[in-house]
Amino acid sequence: MRRNPLLIALKGLAILVVLAWSLIPIAMIMLSSFKTDRDIFAVPPRLAFQPTWTNYVALWERWGDFFHGLLNSLIVTAGATIVAVLASAVAGYAYSRFRHKVLAGSAFFLIFIRLIPPIVITLPLFPAVNWLGLNDTHFILIILYATFFVSLGTLVMRTFIDQIPKEIDEAAHLDGASRLQVLYKLILPLSAQGMVAVAVFVIVYAWNEFLFAFIFTTTRAKTAPLVLSEMIGAVEGVEWGVLFAASTVQLLPVLIFVVLAQKHLVAGLTAGSTKG
Repeated sequence: MRRNPLLIALKGLAILVVLAWSLIPIAMIMLSSFKTDRDIFAVPPRLAFQPTWTNYVALWERWGDFFHGLLNSLIVTAGATIVAVLASAVAGYAYSRFRHKVLAGSAFFLIFIRLIPPIVITLPLFPAVNWLGLNDTHFILIILYATFFVSLGTLVMRTFIDQIPKEIDEAAHLDGASRLQVLYKLILPLSAQGMVAVAVFVIVYAWNEFLFAFIFTTTRAKTAPLVLSEMIGAVEGVEWGVLFAASTVQLLPVLIFVVLAQKHLVAGLTAGSTKG
């Protein structure tokens, strides 16, 4: 079948537009981190400039809180990812292997609560969190981030586990394996790509989340996005080069992770698309 050259050209143009929309801002942030303020605000923008590490040196010397915030972000992101992935895998297994009206109805509930804006539940939660003494702790952010993504993660895992034949479960049961052994020794290894897909969603969200961190933390558990906001509101004025340097440092880890995990992400998201 001969392909329409115009259609191919339009698809190529659409891909270029999407790439430009996504990559140009990232490139501008990274390049600006190596510029002086004069070069950053030059009109027209200068593509040729003398790179400098001054902004990164200033970030290290004057904004030690930022690196502490990065450590907090790492702890919270790792904890939320582990909790969300495990909970989503177990729930996805239950939705995939058990059929009941209550489970079917709760699946719609999962979709519904995922549509609720975070700010709606944040304000009512604050008095309860304060009463429990969980303010400004890693634990509260881990629970909030994991809870926020368990609904989506469960649906992704259910779709992926649906592709695993039930005969595998039955054969394992005949060999004397318990349901828990089937889950952890068979289902989870076979659905690893789906788990990676869920992990990518949680990592990107938790690493960059601002609202929950802003409301529920102050000093001890303050994450990197909060420190970036403090840089913007600094009394001495915004040091744009330092701000871009901090943004680059905060962006690179999650960007590298997504690039490395993209194969598993695509596989996880397309699970079930070819199911007959």
